Amino acid sequence: MKARVHVTLKDGVLDPQGKAIHRALETLGFAGVRDARQGKVIDLELDGADESDARQQVDRMCRQLLANTVIEDYTIEFV
Repeated sequence: MKARVHVTLKDGVLDPQGKAIHRALETLGFAGVRDARQGKVIDLELDGADESDARQQVDRMCRQLLANTVIEDYTIEFV
């Protein structure tokens, strides 16, 4: 079973990398981009076939290691 975790900064948290991406896109002539936010994707390969158990396990991974839940949100999807 494969899980994909998307980690992004919470709304209101400053994102200097996102701002740098936004400025670079403008410099390259890409008009119409209002904002850019940067995040990370973590792909996990898991043993087992029970999605409910896997979701609980990945959620614990996120809370304990993969995301800083004070400033970051995360979503889990199974692919």
